[in-house]
Order: sequence, then C-alpha cells, then structure tokens
Amino acid sequence: MTKSILDKFKQRNVLIPLIIIILSSSSLIFINYFTIKILSAARAYVNGESHYSKGQKDASRYLITYMYTGDENQWNRFNEELNVPKADGMARLALISNGNTDTIKSGLRTGRNAESDLNDMIWLFKNFHSVSFLADAINQWEKGDHLINKLSLIALKAHQKISVQNFTINERALVLREINRITDELTILEQNFSDALGKGTRAIKEYLLFTNIFLILLIIGSVGFYYSIMINRLMQSKQEIEENNKNLLIVNQELDRFVYSASHDLRSPITSLKGLIKVVKLEDNLDKIRNYLNLMTQSLNKQDQFISDIIDYSRNKRKEINIEQVKLSEIIDESIAQHQYLNGADEITIKKDFQVDEIYTDTVRFKIILNNLLSNAIKYSDQTKEKKHIHIKTYNWGDSHKIEIADNGLGIKKEYQTSIFEMFFVTNNDKNGSGLGLYIAKEAVENLKGEITVESEKNIGSTFTITLPHNYQYTGN
Repeated sequence: MTKSILDKFKQRNVLIPLIIIILSSSSLIFINYFTIKILSAARAYVNGESHYSKGQKDASRYLITYMYTGDENQWNRFNEELNVPKADGMARLALISNGNTDTIKSGLRTGRNAESDLNDMIWLFKNFHSVSFLADAINQWEKGDHLINKLSLIALKAHQKISVQNFTINERALVLREINRITDELTILEQNFSDALGKGTRAIKEYLLFTNIFLILLIIGSVGFYYSIMINRLMQSKQEIEENNKNLLIVNQELDRFVYSASHDLRSPITSLKGLIKVVKLEDNLDKIRNYLNLMTQSLNKQDQFISDIIDYSRNKRKEINIEQVKLSEIIDESIAQHQYLNGADEITIKKDFQVDEIYTDTVRFKIILNNLLSNAIKYSDQTKEKKHIHIKTYNWGDSHKIEIADNGLGIKKEYQTSIFEMFFVTNNDKNGSGLGLYIAKEAVENLKGEITVESEKNIGSTFTITLPHNYQYTGN
C-alpha cells in the first residue's frame, strides 16, 4: 500500500511541472496575443486621432478662407474635411449604443482609419470601454465631438450670411475668434485623448513585461525541476539495473548450484531404492528384507522432505508478501501438531511461553520458518538425554517482536554456525538434511524485514531467535 502511495506521489512530482509548463506556456501565448491586440487597437485609435485632428484643422483653415473669399470650393473642402471627425463621432455613438457593425465600420472608415484596424478598434471599445484609461479617452472624444458639432453650426450660419452677402466685418471677426477658440480646445482634448491611450498602453506594456518575466521564470523553473526529477529517475533506474544485475548474477549462481544439488539429491534416493530392490529380490531372509524395507522408507522420507523443502523454497521466492494480523499461539500449535508423528517427537516435551500473541506478518512465510526450525529441533534431538525438551518463547524487544526456539539437542559445532544458513550446506555427520531448510528460513525472515540468529553449543543445544519489526504493517511492500 505504501509503495502504491509513493508511486502515485512520484507520478504527481512528474506531472506537476509538466502541468505548470503547459499552463504557463498557454497563459504566455494567450496574454501576449491579447496584449498585442489591445496595443494594436490603441495604436489605431491614436492614429485615428491624428486624422481626426488633421481633418478638424484643415476644415477650420478652409472655413476661414471661405469667409474671406466666398469661394464655394473652399466651402466644399471644409465640409469634406469636417466630415472626418463627424464620422468618427457617429461611430462613437453607434459603439456606445451597441449599434450595427457595418454602421460603425462605415463611420470609422470615413474617419480615414485603416481597414485592417477596424475590427480591433471595435473589439477594444466594446470589451474595455469601462477600463479607466480607455474610459478617459472616450470622455475626451465625446467633448471633442461636441465642439465639432458647434464648429459645424457656426460654419453653417456663416455660410448662410455669406450666401446673402450679409456677413459684416465684425461678424467675421467674432466667427474667427470662435473658430480659434474651438481649435485650441480641440487641440487640448486631442492631446488628452492621446495621453490617456499612451498612459494605458505604457501600463499594459509594464504589466506584460512583468507577467512575461514571471511566466518565463516559472517555465524555466518547472523545466529545470522536471529534468532534475528525470535525471534522478535515470540515476535510480541505473542503480536499480545495476542492483538487479548483481541480484541476477547471484540468482544465476544459486540456480546453477540449486539445479546441480537438487538433481543429485533427487536421484540419490532413487538410485538407493533401485539398489535395495535388487538386493531384496535376491534375499529370502525376512528379517533382512524388513531391514531393507526400513532403509527404503528412510530414502523415501528423505526424498519427501527434500521435495517439501523445494516447494517451500519456491513459495518463499515467488509468492507476494501478504501482511495480516496473526495469532502466534494458533500457528505454533498447528506446527507442533504437524510434527508430532516425526520419529522421536513423542519423547520431547514442548514448553510454550507467549508474552506476545498477536503480530502482523505474512502467515505463509512465518509457517515456513517455524516448520523448518521445529522440524530441525525434533530431528536433531539428543537421544542420549533422558529428558528432551523444546522451549518456544515470544516477547517484545524494543520496536521488534522476538520468537525463540530453544532445544537441548545435539547442538552445532562452532565452525559450522556461520555456514548453516547457506544453500545445501550439511555437516559431515548430517545424513538426513537437504541443506535447504535453514536457507529457506533465513530467506523468509529477510523477506519479512527481519533477522534470524543462532546460539549453539555441541551436545548442549541450540537457540534460534527470529526478530521481526513491529511496524512492518505500515512500511508494507
């Protein structure tokens, strides 16, 4: 379970920077696209203001010329140039009232705005007209339109008087002053319009700069984090591969040794049986035949034990660890019951001292460990002793559980004690063992994150101690 959580956490560690990179890159594209669109539209409005201003000033110049010359061509040019800011004003009113797009474009087009800028200008007005910088510019635009309308009315009155030749010098002077005043006010409004847009675009550029820097740093950091994770993973994978290669070499060596020894130990009883059968066929003495049959039984028992050890070896190697709560008393009693029919088992007194009963462990592997140790304790009991016993004790020791199996059997020589857990190791005097039992027990204990030790003295007895961690159920596999 814990491994599954760690795997998910590692996957998230890889996904998080990738998600940040994707979101940051998308945001960067999105923000830059719309910022460029806003700046482009703002530039179009500034450019439009220049046509607005030029149209108004040219119109005022043609009007003044017309007042002094009465030339109708000047009047026509006045109307033509004044139509530029007036058309812009009509577009503004249509934008405010959410009017027809064609009408808006027609006004902006007449206002001499570039055709390619029209869509951006309409989009900016409709979506950002309430933003402070654009709202301020629109306010200046509205005031300018009022003055344009006022200029148009003054020009119309002057035209009427000139048409009937009733335009006095004093009236001309008053109109001229009014035109100059309107022009001055329009110049200020036009400047304010450009300043408002310029202020807004500068602020947008600053925000864009900081946003770009932030997002780029975020992307760089995420990419660096991602690559550091991948490098760490590659390093871990390399270490795991090297470790697996080492383990494979060990496994191959063990397999070669296992195949050689297993084939020898499997064939040996069969060869012995064949020889005994041939002898029995030639023997007429019943006592000798019974003796030969006993020898056959011993050979078969040895082969049966060896096959059982191979099965335990396979289960320990291949079966997944399944941690669950178990009662030691039940498993130990079950193991004792399984071994009560072994030769000499009925002569041994088994003592039990359970200071700890319930632990978390793998039931199958714990049974393999216990069966091997209990079988050895019975098999290698000292027949010369009047009172033979096995003492099984369980207790807590720090953050571990301890299970001790002590006997007063034959014991193990000091020179053998460092080798008894090796595969196929048997002593010179051991004719019954397969050399797998203690090796399998040690492997099973290590799979449970534990340790097995032995203390033994020849002709005194042996004590095998199994140490298992308390918190195995939390660390999991």
